Amino acid sequence: MFWVTCYGFRNAWNPYHETRITLNMKIYTRTGDNGTTGLIGGSRVKKYDIRLEAYGTVDELNSYIGVVRSMQTDPESDRILEKTQNKLFVIGAHLASDSSIKLVKQQMPIVESDITLLELAMDKMNEVLPELRNFILPGGCQATSFCHVARTVCRRAERLIVEMSEKVEVDPNLIKYINRLSDYLFVLSRKITIDQKSAEILWFSEDQE
Repeated sequence: MFWVTCYGFRNAWNPYHETRITLNMKIYTRTGDNGTTGLIGGSRVKKYDIRLEAYGTVDELNSYIGVVRSMQTDPESDRILEKTQNKLFVIGAHLASDSSIKLVKQQMPIVESDITLLELAMDKMNEVLPELRNFILPGGCQATSFCHVARTVCRRAERLIVEMSEKVEVDPNLIKYINRLSDYLFVLSRKITIDQKSAEILWFSEDQE
């Protein structure tokens, strides 16, 4: 119901060039008490369906990125993260749409410029980062730690979306974007460590200790 409700809000601004849809905004509906949930389009599936696993994990990722935004201090990174959160919201709605919503499926949630934005941001951050000579353990300052959590949730989202793509059609750029986003979050974690004057925690094998 959550994604259906949000989609109804987005139609108020007509992003998919469809007729405005008015939906009941009541938070609890009791329709999911039997272990099913409604997709955008009206069909119902079990709550463990791969589609729900996929867009639910995207929602989880979006939440962790919100935590990172509340802790990191760089304005340019905040701009990109905010844009990313908006993209993830649309991606979630796209994944939550059944095959009856054809116009939604025709409107690709990700274009090449979205992927390029992340790549250019990584290139820019890498210019000021020390050369990476060791594996890095998640940790350091709190913002860096949450960035690593977001990165690993992003990887899980990617795995689930790839699995979903074997059963229903998924835009290839969407998968590419999620893949690139996990890379971006790794580089951002290093940049946040520098910005907050923390130290990277390097991994060493036992014989190096």
